[in-house]
Amino acid sequence: MITITVTENILTHCKKQVEKFNFGQRKFANGTKTQQLTGIIGQSVVTNLFNKGLIDGNEGFDNGIDLVFNNKKIDIKTMGRTTTVKKNYTNNFLKAQDYFETEVYIFCSYHKLNNEVTICGWITKEDFIKKRKYFPKGSTRKRFDGTTFITFSDLYEIDNFQLNNVNSIAELKKDLNTLK
Repeated sequence: MITITVTENILTHCKKQVEKFNFGQRKFANGTKTQQLTGIIGQSVVTNLFNKGLIDGNEGFDNGIDLVFNNKKIDIKTMGRTTTVKKNYTNNFLKAQDYFETEVYIFCSYHKLNNEVTICGWITKEDFIKKRKYFPKGSTRKRFDGTTFITFSDLYEIDNFQLNNVNSIAELKKDLNTLK
C-alpha cells in the first residue's frame, strides 16, 4: 500500500466539482455529496498520478470507467475513513455497480482527518468476482473495530490482503501493463 497526501489544488478542485455536478448516476444508492467527494478525491489523486489530469464533471457520466490504462478500463473505488488503513480492512462495493464494463478495480481509502489517499491494491474484475463476499441489503456487518452497520444496499466485500499489492505507482503501472 502507498499513501499520498492530497494537495490543496486537488482538494479544492474536487470540492468544486461535487458542488457543481451530481456524480451519483447509478440506478440507486448514489451516495451523499460527502460520499461522492470521497470518491472524486480518490479518483483524482490516482488519475493525477497516471498523468491523466483531474476529473471533469462536464464530461458527464463515465459508466464506471475512471481511467483507461494499457487499454484496460479501470474503476477507482474509494472508501472514507478516519483511521490509517490496514491490510485486514475491508472494501465495500455496491452490487448496483457490478454491471459496468470495468476490467480492473483500484481500491483506495481516503483518510479524512489526515487528508491522505492510500492505494490499498488492485484486482481484475475476473478475480474480484472469484474472491468477493456477497451480503444482501439489510445484512449486519461487523467492522474490524467491533462496531456494526446495516447494509443499505446489496453489497460485496473484499479485504485489502486479497488485492494485488501496490508499493509504488511505477510498480502499479508495470503490473497493469502485464495484463492481457
